[in-house]
Amino acid sequence: MNALYANLDRLSPQVLSVLRVVTALLFLEFALWKLMDFPTAPDFEVTPLYYVAGLLELVGGSLLLLGLFTRPVAFVLAGESAVAYFYEHAPQSFFPIINEGIPAIMFCFVCFYMTFAGGGTYSLDQAFYRKD
Repeated sequence: MNALYANLDRLSPQVLSVLRVVTALLFLEFALWKLMDFPTAPDFEVTPLYYVAGLLELVGGSLLLLGLFTRPVAFVLAGESAVAYFYEHAPQSFFPIINEGIPAIMFCFVCFYMTFAGGGTYSLDQAFYRKD
């Protein structure tokens, strides 16, 4: 069993990169939805706050995708996701399954984790700041 855990530990930085890329792509999808009505228009009134959120998601998602400035960008996106949850979802219900806030909570904590863990092996941060 220890050999299995050793192999999993060895692959952890690469899997962190996969988590970062998938998270970035999902942020970009939300950004395109808010800013460009792609793939469909939102079914709610888009206020200036949503445009700010969309811009944060567009820029932040792009930087996360590249793995550039991963830690500060992840911190900002974690905060944006927390604000989204408490501003949009929490007032509807205490329960995330009812208020449809599960994605916001997941984004918040995945980004919070990346604030501490970084972008993984396959990131521009790793390429630029590698300590040999």
